[in-house]
Amino acid sequence: MDAQFKKGVLELCVLSQLRKGDEYGYELTETISNELSVTAGTLYLILKRLKDNEYLTTYLKESPSGPARKYYHITDTGKKYQEEQKAEWLAFVEKAEKLL
Repeated sequence: MDAQFKKGVLELCVLSQLRKGDEYGYELTETISNELSVTAGTLYLILKRLKDNEYLTTYLKESPSGPARKYYHITDTGKKYQEEQKAEWLAFVEKAEKLL
């Protein structure tokens, strides 16, 4: 898949996955990588930016094996942003499909 396509939609994919429930970084990387090829480094940069913009919060949760894991939780502001971005994305895809 073209890198520019992914770049434009990865942030929305992260927010959409977190609307389903909190996840830790590696788990989120695995979930998204099952559909789109993405590196952990790329995903962590997106997570940091979303957290800096207050769309996400984090918390530590003990792991049954190993150190505590940092979980990501979407905020109410993040949910609103995700809804707006999803509507824009779907409108874009609809218009692009007409041209294709």
